[in-house]
Amino acid sequence: MDERYAEETQTLHELLALMHEHALDTIKVRLGDAIYELSRASSEPAPDDSFSTSAGESAPAAGPNVTKVLAPLTGVFYLASSPDAAPYVEVGHRVETGDVLCVLEAMKLFNEIQSDYSGTIVRVVPGNGELVSQGEELFWIEQS
Repeated sequence: MDERYAEETQTLHELLALMHEHALDTIKVRLGDAIYELSRASSEPAPDDSFSTSAGESAPAAGPNVTKVLAPLTGVFYLASSPDAAPYVEVGHRVETGDVLCVLEAMKLFNEIQSDYSGTIVRVVPGNGELVSQGEELFWIEQS
């Protein structure tokens, strides 16, 4: 077994242990040049402690009527207009075309991201305050 592979495997196991210890659904850590992003495949722990990384497939799989909303620019993702405000949307909320989903802060400007679709929010991908890159998934909307 390659030494680097063994080190990465150990790192992944330690991150997985942190997820279990703190009941986290996702964790994203930068160690040097490497970025590790782990997320549970479901809300219940898998018996074999399955996880996916940003280099692997996303979990869970999107259904046939799900449209993924992608970040139009790189910025910091916020679910609300201010820390004490209610989030624009949450999982289970119904949205209409034109509704504000979130804001992305880029170069001290807050850009409202509006929905191009009507449907129900089934997944919010990034965490509040997380940096997202252009083209990254923000939301999954199930169209009905």
